[in-house]
Amino acid sequence: MIFAFITYYTSSLLADCYRSGDQATGKRNYTYMDAVAAYLGRWQVWSCGIFQYVNLVGTAVGYTITASISAAAVHKANCFHKKGHAADCSQYDTMYMVVFGIVQIFFSQLPNFSDLSWLSILAAIMSFSYSSIAVGLSLARTISGSTGKTTLTGTEVGVDVDSAQKIWMALQALGNIAFAYSYSMILIEIQDTVKSPPAENKTMKKATLLGVSTTTAFYMLAGCLGYAAFGNAAPGNILTGFGFYEPYWLIDFANVCIVVHLVGAYQVFSQPIFAAVETELASRWPNSKFINREHPLVAGRFNVNMLRLTWRTVFVVVSTVLAIVMPFFNDILGFLGAIGFWPLTVYYPVEMYIRQRRIQKFSTRWLALETLSFLCFLVSLASAVASIEGVTESLKHYVPFKTKS
Repeated sequence: MIFAFITYYTSSLLADCYRSGDQATGKRNYTYMDAVAAYLGRWQVWSCGIFQYVNLVGTAVGYTITASISAAAVHKANCFHKKGHAADCSQYDTMYMVVFGIVQIFFSQLPNFSDLSWLSILAAIMSFSYSSIAVGLSLARTISGSTGKTTLTGTEVGVDVDSAQKIWMALQALGNIAFAYSYSMILIEIQDTVKSPPAENKTMKKATLLGVSTTTAFYMLAGCLGYAAFGNAAPGNILTGFGFYEPYWLIDFANVCIVVHLVGAYQVFSQPIFAAVETELASRWPNSKFINREHPLVAGRFNVNMLRLTWRTVFVVVSTVLAIVMPFFNDILGFLGAIGFWPLTVYYPVEMYIRQRRIQKFSTRWLALETLSFLCFLVSLASAVASIEGVTESLKHYVPFKTKS
């Protein structure tokens, strides 16, 4: 709930930064980095760019890992149904990551961010579907009474984990929650596709309130009911960790929904990277046919650009290889959430708001905003350290290209 409130509040501040000056007629800032440049100056643009694009690349890697685990879970659900719950139905994830990457190569050829509206709607429907299934299955298991051991403080030191593991896992969990709210990095880019009037910031604030409220409701239901169902033995992903085996067809459908959702989500988070690179190259070499020429295909309904074809394909291939090499689900998501939450969700929106509203230094409002930013920095730092520790532990037992789920 705290993360939800902070995210909504700072996202509202960020939405006001889409235009410099008047919110209806002021100069547009088409990207997050444009907004930072307009309010905070060029020297902070570089650090913002590093945080934003490292997070976007990392999100693409994380989504590839998640999608492959869900795709493998479909096969495993059918295997358990046929052979029994004690059967060895583990699957290598690499093949599923490669297939996911091939699919993304095709979708990455969509030329514009605005072309993703239908894909975003489909992804939202899929997200609603699998979340509802997870909540429904958890509720059914809780009502049936066959639940795991629950305690007020979660996993018990000396029983489930030792004291060090307890601390690391709690901090990693904060990183996972932060990742669940990590859409601020593309908020300005999304706002740039909003039609006006009314002013874009008003529409974006309404969308943010609706989005944060809906997702938080599902997060709370899935988290609380999932824990009620499985207790301290709750898996990191209740749809792929096989706390549920039946009805297997419903598990299959939920995991297919996850994969379809992530196909769309991958593109939403990758398109800003594509646009930034292609815009920069086009400005440097405006006369290059390789960079700027569009080749019409399919009776002129679809265009192919050679730069788009090669560079976006390379990006997808690299992100897929990174996912294959580092397939640590919770640790990777926790790390991405940790390094992206403070700078992109809190620091830059707060600093731009202070500059925009000319809030006096050391005033009550200034102190409150800076205190919020500092506390979020401490949480992000602790979560990042914990996630690195988790990856380090996972690497001790890791064999490249041999990861099974």
